[in-house]
Order: sequence, then structure tokens, then C-alpha cells
Amino acid sequence: MTTQTFSVHFLVRQDKRDKMKGLLYARITVNGQRAEFSLKSKVELALWNADRGKLKGRKNEVFETNQYLDNVKGQLMGIYRELVLKKEFLTPDIIKSHFYGEQDEGYTLMRLVEFHRESQASILTWGTLKNYHTTEKYLAKFLLEKKKTKDLYLHQLNYRFITEFEAYLRAYQPVDHHKPLANNGVMKHLERLRKMVNLAVKLEWLDKNPFEKYRLSFKKVERTCLIQEEVDTIEKKTFSIERLQYVKDLFVFACYTGLAYIDICKLTPNHVTRGIDGGDWIYTKREKTDVPVHIPLLPKARAILDAYKDNPRALHSGKLFPPISNQKLNSYLKEVADLCGITKKLTFHIARHTFATTITLSNGVPIETVSKLLGHTMLSTTQIYAHVVENKVSEDMHQLQVKLSEKKNTDKKASI
Repeated sequence: MTTQTFSVHFLVRQDKRDKMKGLLYARITVNGQRAEFSLKSKVELALWNADRGKLKGRKNEVFETNQYLDNVKGQLMGIYRELVLKKEFLTPDIIKSHFYGEQDEGYTLMRLVEFHRESQASILTWGTLKNYHTTEKYLAKFLLEKKKTKDLYLHQLNYRFITEFEAYLRAYQPVDHHKPLANNGVMKHLERLRKMVNLAVKLEWLDKNPFEKYRLSFKKVERTCLIQEEVDTIEKKTFSIERLQYVKDLFVFACYTGLAYIDICKLTPNHVTRGIDGGDWIYTKREKTDVPVHIPLLPKARAILDAYKDNPRALHSGKLFPPISNQKLNSYLKEVADLCGITKKLTFHIARHTFATTITLSNGVPIETVSKLLGHTMLSTTQIYAHVVENKVSEDMHQLQVKLSEKKNTDKKASI
């Protein structure tokens, strides 16, 4: 049996555009034959130790790059050993091809992520794309910290990978102002990963779906809403500060239409039209799902529209309301809540929950109608958003008690 010789060496070549930096290369040598390829990474020339083939220093970037180089070397050594065991013909270019996945390895996870991002850019909303980007960042961190690599092949995805990624997300401690992920936050990231993996299966990049036996486990969250007394308190409050008065009006408008922030922002005069009953309706589409919604304008919502029909900023933007960012809106709502004595954590989306519960369901509007008004495609979604508030339950039980008492008295008179 012929003895094989194999080695991996890293080198740096000066960048033509930046004299202070160099491009990293890997050199494979098999039986005296060489093959080189770029690692697509730049390093500071002053930190490069040519003898060791690594960076010197204690910076995080140095540690991560050296860790990456160790991983590359490990992968190349693994490919070499596997080919030796299979008694396959060995050349540096064959090992290089296997490293790049040009043989039987197939597509990679990060290639899938990139394809999903590019193919869905014109389909998904900005907010959804932003959430996917966050999931991508967690995936990249997980691969580097736990798998010691920047990528892996799709066929390497399995049930264990999913559970390890879940455990990583649950244990992740942010170093900035963000809070650690709660259960549903973890599930959302896994849900996005699952959708990307499903795409890989449809594209025939992946034969077996690793999510086949994995079940997402969302916990039911109690949806906060305002009771009628709290809505009345906010409605009756008048603010001398213009920005607070505007935010309060927008919030009340949402309470009586059920529209989300983004859907209110895009409303134009053309969205208000004469409905089937002869009254004013809003005809629009939900930005999130592109589902049409037709909402009759209740008098209180109509009054708020009238109050802003001549607003210069609204007229300039061509919208029904002056533009305002969601961040400012929620920030100012905290002031509105404090000044109104509302102890609940007030966000603009609570207005949508309030519409579903206090304004509609609690006043006897059938849940099927509420589902249409909210633009939901499934009734189960409405059931999550819209729980009947306690005072409505109390009121209904009181009416039942009255009816039972009346029936009891009627039965007594009949027996006399």
C-alpha cells in the first residue's frame, strides 16, 4: 500500500486595495502536489504569524479567525481521512472540490438562507424580512459558537441540530438592552428556520425534512385589552400637547376599526367609500397578509377622520393621518396611559385587541363577523386575539340569573 502524505497550511497575500490587510488562503498538499483556494476573509497583516499560520493577539476577532482556521483544517483532514478509508483516488483538487461541496455534498444552510432572503425580498413585508434577518444572525452565531463553523451542508441538518439550536436560543444571554428569549420567541425563530427548510425540500435541495418529527410548542399568551371604562377614560381626555392628542386620537380610531398601525398609516381618502348600507366604509388590505378588509366606520371613528381631513401634514403626505413612526407612537402612548391613570402597559396593538373584545365581541357581534373585520383567514386566529372580557361574562350571568328568577316566580304563580 502506497503511503500518502497530506498537509494543510494557511498563508496570507497582501490585498491590492488595502496594503494593511491580506487575503487568507488555504494550501493543500497531497504527495507533493498543491492546490490553493481563498477563504474569502481578510486579516490585518501586522497580526499574521506566518510560521504558525495563525493570527497573534487576544482580540475577539483574532480568536474567531483562528477558530475558523482550525475548523477549516479539521474539515480538510476529515475529508482526507474519509477518502483514504474509501480508497478513492486522492489529489489536492479532489479534496478542494469536496470542501466546496462540488461533489456529493450538495447545498449549504447559509446558501439556503441567502436564497430565501433574495427570493422573498419582494414578497414578504419589511417587518417580516427583518425578523428573518434576526433568525439568520442567531443561526450564524450558533454555527460559529457551537458547531465551530460558518456553514454546513443541508444534509447535515437533523433532529439533533434542531434541538441543539433550540437549547442555544433558550440559553442565549444578550449583551445589549434586549431581554433573553421567552418560549414563544424561541419558537418563532424555529418556525422561520422550518419555513426555510421546507423551501429547500420543495427545491429538491434536501431529501428528508429534519422537522418531520419536531413539533413547535407555543404557549398561550393572554392578550391584553382595555375594558370599556378604560376606553371611555382615554376618549374623554383632552391633551394640550398636540403630539399626545394626536396619538390618543389614533389609538381611539384603532379601537373602533381594529386596524393595525401599518394599515392605518397607509390609509388614503380613496380607502373610504360608500358601503352596501349607504354608510362610510374603509376598504383596504392588510399589509401583513394582503387579505382584503371592509370595515363600516363607527361614528367615533368617523369623527376622528373628520378632525384630520384638513391637517396640512396629512394633506401633504396624501394620507388620512399625519405620518408618525411606530416607535414614537408607542413611546407617546406610555405618557397617555400615565396621564389617564391606565396601569396596563399600553401599546398601539392593544387597540386591535380592544376592538376584538370590548368593542365587538362584548357587545354581541358574532365571532365570524369579528374575524372578517380583523382580516383573519382562520377563525382560530380570532379566538386567540379575542377573548370575552370578564365584565361581559358577569353581565351575561346576571341576565341569566334574572331570567331564572322570573321563571321561578312564574312557576310559583302558576301553582297557586
